[in-house]
Amino acid sequence: MGFFIEALIGGLMAGMLYSLVALGFVLIFKASGVFNFSQGAMVLFAALAMARFSEWVPQWFGFESKLLANVIAFLLATACMLAFAWLVERLVLRHLVNQEGVTLLMATLGITYFLDGFGQTIFGSSVYSIDVGMPKEPIFILDGVFEGGLLINKEDFFAAGVAAVLVAALTLFFQKTGTGRALRAVADDHQAAQSIGIPLGRMWVIVWFVAGITALVAGIIWGSKIGVQFSLTTVALKALPVIILGGLTSVPGAIIGGLIIGMGEKLSEVYLGPLVGGGIETWFAYVLALVFLLFRPQGLFGEKIIDRV
Repeated sequence: MGFFIEALIGGLMAGMLYSLVALGFVLIFKASGVFNFSQGAMVLFAALAMARFSEWVPQWFGFESKLLANVIAFLLATACMLAFAWLVERLVLRHLVNQEGVTLLMATLGITYFLDGFGQTIFGSSVYSIDVGMPKEPIFILDGVFEGGLLINKEDFFAAGVAAVLVAALTLFFQKTGTGRALRAVADDHQAAQSIGIPLGRMWVIVWFVAGITALVAGIIWGSKIGVQFSLTTVALKALPVIILGGLTSVPGAIIGGLIIGMGEKLSEVYLGPLVGGGIETWFAYVLALVFLLFRPQGLFGEKIIDRV
């Protein structure tokens, strides 16, 4: 029983990180109708900015405090994502208003390749580390309940806690603030939102910036765990089945979908992997997403896209 709970907790922790990336897809699609294929590149670019600025800042200003370096690096990386959001709206989105969905998708593909190349040019192409003080040593808990206790990775708990705080903050932002309500109005009907004076351009900058912040947090966490490298963009590929499962238009769906996929792939790998030679963890999410596409294409909590047109 203890081993099952360990595997379950590990899957839920990974699922929380998948949900962070999936949130970027959902937020941008809800507010602008754009399927943002560049979310994975945004994760990589933000993580590269954080990693490199944390190295450069102490050299620029001549101090040795790691905490101060990380704080300044985070602020600079946040500024980079704000500038990115503004440029995307100014140079891309405003010129593609009312275009077909496939046109917008191809535009985000172009943004993906630009970010990958630009990030490599500015920040380099080596593997970089991010050290924000996340505890990495495992601990044993519940010794009195399970024989030998449960082996838990403290880093996973820390990462899941950060992800939960960000999700709660986003929920409050969309539910309780005027800007959040305006974004929800834009999501429901672009033309109606414009007719009551809501500026679409500004709303798109805000939502791309919010998606950039989620990408930055996800990039910091993943970069701390596995290092910042260009294979980090594959994290976004796990976010695709998450939003298919949870629903492309549902923020809660992105969270629940991520938890289901993280838990399902971990348990499948642990219990079924030995029977089939392993490797289930690499394809489980995509097979599950395919099943949902066949029987419930709008996902668990999403609405049918045809109803939005």
